[in-house]
Amino acid sequence: MSLSVFLELVEIKAKTASVFPFLLGTLYAWYHYHTLHIPELLVFFVAMLLFNMSVDANDNYQDYRRAERTEALHFREKTNIIGVHHLNPSMIGWMVVAMMATSAVLGLWMVSRTGWPLLVMGLFSFAVGYGYAGGPRPISATPYGEFFSGFTMGFVIFLIAVYVNVFNVADFSWSLVLSVYLASGLAQCAISALLLANNIADREEDETLKRRTIVHYLGLDRSIIFFYGLYTVGFLMLIASVLLGLLPKLTLLTLITIPFVIKNARGFAANPVKKLTFPNAIKNLFVTTLAQVIFLALGVFLNI
Repeated sequence: MSLSVFLELVEIKAKTASVFPFLLGTLYAWYHYHTLHIPELLVFFVAMLLFNMSVDANDNYQDYRRAERTEALHFREKTNIIGVHHLNPSMIGWMVVAMMATSAVLGLWMVSRTGWPLLVMGLFSFAVGYGYAGGPRPISATPYGEFFSGFTMGFVIFLIAVYVNVFNVADFSWSLVLSVYLASGLAQCAISALLLANNIADREEDETLKRRTIVHYLGLDRSIIFFYGLYTVGFLMLIASVLLGLLPKLTLLTLITIPFVIKNARGFAANPVKKLTFPNAIKNLFVTTLAQVIFLALGVFLNI
């Protein structure tokens, strides 16, 4: 397997959905507590990236396996990366196991350094990661994919990044959890919007594969409205976070991305095609979360 095929298998282009929440959580911890634990933070980053890659590789692997048991042979040979590049499914399966196991070992080391809350968050993340593509009814084939992807990647990664930096100076309390939930709102919503756009673009293929995503229940028109609504809620949560003092005032400059987001969202909504306009949702996720990272960092270091 070439490097380019491996990177496609693990969907490396989508890793901003985990890297930026990691950076946001780290900046949040420094802003409120002025403390960082670099060894734990670096190990978490590696474990997070390995686990994220294993989940996406497993998604492709499970889709391929399910296609073998259905009549969707065209999808298996012409769309799924394992069939397109004639990869060995068994090798992919063992690679997924190896990446997950390595991530779990690193996670247990971090638990030994930080405490039980990380174990709870880690177990939840592993359950969602496996359930997203595995099992008899994967989360990705249900109406709950958007919630679990946004919640786990946008919020839980953010929260873990905060916790591993502040475990010895702050209590793991509902106050901390709820504050982080609000502060991570834009990332959560942008990630959910990305998956929703994917499901909108794949609606015909999903029907063939008997995936019952939220688009199946809402229909195209209401799914588009929901798509716009996610961005709206995300920006409102960002504004509320600044007004409540959870994020520095400079973070409000993230709002300058709104015209860009609207333009891309309209382009996708007008013609929701995977290869043509779906990249608009990827761009929206990248631009909004990158802008929040930059302006949050400026706010932290300039204390504004």
